Amino acid sequence: MLSADTIALGLLWYVVFLLSTVCHESAHALVAKWGGDLTAFHGGQVTLNPIPHIRREPFGMVLFPLISYAMAGWMMGWASAPYDPAWSYHYPRRAAKMALAGPAANFLLAILAAVAVHIGIGLGLFAPPEFVRFTHIVDPVSPGFAEGLATFLSLLFSLNILLGAFNLIPFPPLDGFNAVCIFMTDNGARRFIEMSASIRRYSIIGLILSWRIFESIYGPIFAFAFKVLYPGT
Repeated sequence: MLSADTIALGLLWYVVFLLSTVCHESAHALVAKWGGDLTAFHGGQVTLNPIPHIRREPFGMVLFPLISYAMAGWMMGWASAPYDPAWSYHYPRRAAKMALAGPAANFLLAILAAVAVHIGIGLGLFAPPEFVRFTHIVDPVSPGFAEGLATFLSLLFSLNILLGAFNLIPFPPLDGFNAVCIFMTDNGARRFIEMSASIRRYSIIGLILSWRIFESIYGPIFAFAFKVLYPGT
């Protein structure tokens, strides 16, 4: 049976998960709209309202996160924003910017969390942590509101570093695979899209390989982010 503390932490997890995922997908949709593809806009994805995103991916946005938290103690899930493949082919560099927008939104949320942490330290709410883990990058000075806020900001910082970095891995179906077109000419990017069409069919293999790679590189990435958060540590 789940304890009250576990349920409370799960609620914080889910709020951070929803915020992070919705911002990621909304950024994709917004940049696609700016680039001329209104597919996600007409689908209702250019919004921070989680309902259209949940309606599109109810299993990945609700059921799987709750199941993964109940079974493993941390939350995983997914969402998606539709786009027009024909638009992507004709404007591959615009599509690459759309792909980069999602991770950029995650890194922006991590930066905002870091700023909030330092404001909290300045106000005497927080102190640098005595020990560090995914859900613990800052210590509350007192229990209650400061403790909940410290956990929220820790999750917001850590989860968005993870989401931003993971999605930049250049394997399908991750954003990094489409983002590589930003470094190519339009014609070169179109040839890349044509050649990679068959690879995209094996996206599940790309996810498995990406996760195996990410397991070995996330530690150094998080350590670097933590040193940026607390210079001199």
